[in-house]
Amino acid sequence: TGAISSLQRQMEIQESELRRIRSEKELLQKQLREREVQLQAMSDKFCSLTEEQRQEEAVVAMVEENQNLQQVVTEQEFQLAEQNKLISELQGTISQLQAEAVSTRLHLLQQKQAQRETQSQLEALQHAELQTRVALELISSKFERYRNKIIQATFSVEGIQDPQGELTDDEVLEAMQKIFNERTEFQQMLKNKGSR
Repeated sequence: TGAISSLQRQMEIQESELRRIRSEKELLQKQLREREVQLQAMSDKFCSLTEEQRQEEAVVAMVEENQNLQQVVTEQEFQLAEQNKLISELQGTISQLQAEAVSTRLHLLQQKQAQRETQSQLEALQHAELQTRVALELISSKFERYRNKIIQATFSVEGIQDPQGELTDDEVLEAMQKIFNERTEFQQMLKNKGSR
């Protein structure tokens, strides 16, 4: 936004300069027309004099005025050429600033779009995280119930001593393994008795 404001200020300055130069150009053109009117007025004045006076004064005055006008015209043409050149340069600068402003606006739009997409992805991730947490809590709850059932079943077997506190997983496994071993031994003993 700051870049766009800066570009717009530069464009306004350039356009103001362009208007000033065009105004000066119009003034020079007006002065040129006024000189041409003066020259025409002098021509009309000489026409009203006698033929002899007209010839004498016209030659001197017209030569002098012609030289003056020629010099003024040359100077004004030079100024006009310089101003036209400056106008062309200013128009090029304004076009460049306009292009930069458009490019900056496009870049800002792209950044906003990327920001919106990132926000959308973040919200999706947060939603997925929440779902995962809920699923994890559900699984943890089921696992805890299942573990409690295993502990209850394991320590309800005759001959297994009740736990004295909170059990670790290794202790539960050890108790279960003990039951399995005893049952395996008992079954083996029954088999041996039966075969005899």
